[in-house]
Amino acid sequence: MIILPAIDLKKGKCVRLTKGEFESEKIYNEDPINQAEIFNNAGLKNLHIIDLDGALEGSLVNLSIIKKIISKFNVKVEVGGGIRNGDSIAKLIDVGADKIILGTAAIRDKHFLESSCKKHPKKIALALDVRKKNIAISGWKDQTNINVVDYLNLIEGYGVSRIIYTDIEKDGTNLGPNYDDSYEIANNFKIPLVVSGGVSSIKDINKIINENKKIEGIVVGKAIYEKRISLADLSKIK
Repeated sequence: MIILPAIDLKKGKCVRLTKGEFESEKIYNEDPINQAEIFNNAGLKNLHIIDLDGALEGSLVNLSIIKKIISKFNVKVEVGGGIRNGDSIAKLIDVGADKIILGTAAIRDKHFLESSCKKHPKKIALALDVRKKNIAISGWKDQTNINVVDYLNLIEGYGVSRIIYTDIEKDGTNLGPNYDDSYEIANNFKIPLVVSGGVSSIKDINKIINENKKIEGIVVGKAIYEKRISLADLSKIK
């Protein structure tokens, strides 16, 4: 099981939101480089970094911070937020990102997703940010009527290396993830799936580990920052 501590970047700081609402922003560390160091020193070897400014503006905003984190620490980093074209993908690959997460651009243009997967094998991850089974885009501000399962049926053969499945209504709430929908997708599609949104305790993580062997990883955010889950416990998970 891959554990991915989350670093959400906004105005150069490490923040967390609740249900994707930018008005709920709370700063947890003024220095995201320091936050990455905390995770690295705890023995965690994967990071989930989202450029929230980029997600809103439609282009990479915090690339310099992401580059510093990747260059300074021996960790695998998946990066998302505002990656809407091939140039942004190339920049992230050049700085050493392990996975590039496409969301809005992939939903709007399936051909872009397919061509990106072919050009960058094993590098492209897909963010599926979902409210009541339908996908949201543009920093979760725009709600589509695209059913997540229907969309996956269309793109399953494109070569996506990982799905990051986030239930927006769970994200940042510390109420536990959406187990049922996450398991349904993991069980019915061959693309490795990472659960995101709502993880509140080590019990939530152990429940997923014990119940579904097809889940590749879990993103953990606010529960870390609010000390509901210890880094020591996370570092023990294999």
